[in-house]
Order: sequence, then C-alpha cells, then structure tokens
Amino acid sequence: MTRTVYVNGEYLPETEAKVSIFDRGFLFADAVYEVTSILDGKLIDFEGHAVRLDRSLKELDMASPCTKDELLEIHRKLVELNAIEEGLVYLQVSRGSDGDRDFVFPSADTKPTLVLFTQNKPGLADSAAAKKGAKVISIEDIRWGRRDIKTVQLLYPSMGKMMAKAAGCDDAWLIEDGHVTEGTSNNAYFVKGNTIVTRPLSKDILHGITRKAVLRMAEEAQMKVEERLFTIDEAKEADEAFTTSASAFVMPVVEIDGQQLGDGTPGPISKRLREIYLEESRAAAI
Repeated sequence: MTRTVYVNGEYLPETEAKVSIFDRGFLFADAVYEVTSILDGKLIDFEGHAVRLDRSLKELDMASPCTKDELLEIHRKLVELNAIEEGLVYLQVSRGSDGDRDFVFPSADTKPTLVLFTQNKPGLADSAAAKKGAKVISIEDIRWGRRDIKTVQLLYPSMGKMMAKAAGCDDAWLIEDGHVTEGTSNNAYFVKGNTIVTRPLSKDILHGITRKAVLRMAEEAQMKVEERLFTIDEAKEADEAFTTSASAFVMPVVEIDGQQLGDGTPGPISKRLREIYLEESRAAAI
C-alpha cells in the first residue's frame, strides 16, 4: 500500500511528495527531527517529543512551522490514514529553501520545510530482538559537539551501525575521552547489583525522551540510579546493560566488544524496565 505522507501542509501519496533540491536539509543537514512511536494506534510520549523539537529549533534559531496542537493533529491523521497500529511517525523540520545554495542562512521570512511520514512496524512491542538482547562494539566518538540538538547529521552514527554489522553485532557505543557517551541512536546504561549507571545530561549526548521516562520509572521501582561518566571496561564487567530509544524502548545488551554480560541473556532489570515502560506508556498514550 502506498503511504500517505505530509509535506508543507499537504497530505500526499509518497510517490508524489517533493522537496526542493535547494532545501537546506538536503544541502547542509540544516534540519532537526523527531521519531514518535505508535502502540495500539496511539502516540507514545508525544508531549516530550514536541518539547524537545521546540528546544532543538530554538538552539538553531530555526522557525517553528506550526503549533504543538497542529503537530498533534498531523500525527494523528497520518496514523489514521495509514492504519498504523504499531510503528513510528518520523518528523523533520529544515530551515527551508530560498531558491539557491548559500552557507549564509536565508532571510527570516523563508518558510521552514515540514515533512512527516509513518513506518509500519508490526511486533514493535513484542520484539524478538529484545528477547534475544543486542551485541555491541565500541568505537571512537567523532561527532560534532552539540549532540543535545536532534539534528539530521547522522552519517557517523550510520557508519557506526555498519561497523557493528561488519563485526557481526547489532550496534555501537561511542567513546570520547575514555568514557562512553551513548549508542549510535540510543542512550546507554549498565547495571551493577541494583544500581543503574548512565552518563549525565550535557551537550555531549541526546536528552532522550525515553531515557527520562525510564529513569523516573526505575526510581519509582526502588532501583538506584547513578548519572556519571563511565568507561567501556566498567560496562564490560557489569551484570547487565541496556539502551533506550523511542523506537526500541528498553533494549537489553548481552555482549560488549565480544565480552558476554552475565549469562548472555537479557538481565532481570532490563526486562523489568521494558515491561514497566510499555505498560505505563500504553496507559498514557494519546
């Protein structure tokens, strides 16, 4: 079935959707994005994604293309038009186009480009990958310094995933100045005893919407959380590890750089946090 997508105020078949070749998202990666999960035909953590989108736009001095209420209406209509029960809504805002290529930003009255589309992902919640657990490798983090802004500059994370694939693994964790920053498209954690350790928020990592929810749920479940820098060697010696993201929720990690964690299966804390997150998110979905 041909998807219906949204481009600058229009709902169109994906085969008819067009963006200018002079769009700054295409020429300069001058764009930000968000991904919101859908479970049971409803949006998960929409409010958090909308707030982070607004922050990303402000950090880049980029105009907002519409209000939060309008954005919610677009999301809901796309979910309905494409009959999505489990899946994702991808949203991208670029600085737009003034009809040519120039490093200098276009004039303030240039309209931003707003694009949204859905991805149908049956089995998103009942994930075979989550039951098996992920294997990760570590690689150097050479991304730009403002990782807290959710830009579309994803070439190196994409390369990182390909490095992991070439090594027979699922993902890569990024290392800077001897410490783990995050995964290629997720926040990273390890567990030792009853303590969950993850890097604190800063400009060095994405301020994950799922991260925020999972840490709150962990503390409510009487789990200890430490937000501090940690090394890959610490993570290798952990009882278990996991990542969080909007598209994979809580994903257990069972191997790091070839070293098995625990018995090589998803650990109890990772599994419990995934259960809690899915249960609470479904209850709060809109």
